Amino acid sequence: MKDEIINVALPKGRLGDNVYELFSKAGYRCEELENPGRRLTFENAEAGIRYFWVKPSDVAIYVEKGAADLGVAGKDILTEYRPDIYELLDIGLGRCRMAVAAPKNFRDDHRRTLRVATKFPSTAKRYYSSIGRDIDIIKLNGSIELAPILGLSDVIVDIVETGATLKQNNLEVYETLFDISARLIANKASYRFKREKINEIKAGLSAAIKERELV
Repeated sequence: MKDEIINVALPKGRLGDNVYELFSKAGYRCEELENPGRRLTFENAEAGIRYFWVKPSDVAIYVEKGAADLGVAGKDILTEYRPDIYELLDIGLGRCRMAVAAPKNFRDDHRRTLRVATKFPSTAKRYYSSIGRDIDIIKLNGSIELAPILGLSDVIVDIVETGATLKQNNLEVYETLFDISARLIANKASYRFKREKINEIKAGLSAAIKERELV
């Protein structure tokens, strides 16, 4: 339907700026968003789209609960919280990996419980449960690399991009759990009732991604 509006939750920050650029190239530019003022939502009625910025870790919640039809969230968030949504497309932005890191020359002593510091407790628990390792989770919100340096933990489970921070702190990747990138996600009910419009947006983004890769 021409007058159908698709609500899109964009992650705040550099990733969100890059995601919006893809939407814009796909034909869903929104001048309101480029000149935001104090507005919280930004609409292009002609294109049938409305954007709003949210904290990256909240995107999946907005989509799962139906406040947004579409959103873009990192695979790290989707794996940690496992929201009840559809994952439609790998946007290819924000590439990094989830990994176990430890001090150089670390050797796991299976005779005792392994202490794991992380911002992703569910991800860590699932991984170590899959290999039958008994662990003690230490939930932290920042400076994860500091935990093994000060003896708070034996290892960490965290996002690794270049690995430079690990190297500077005499840490190294012990095990890579999975690769991370931004994903286009959809509310299940929205996809059922707005499938045509959502698939149109998905196709436009796919074309924009291919064009970006050729540059």
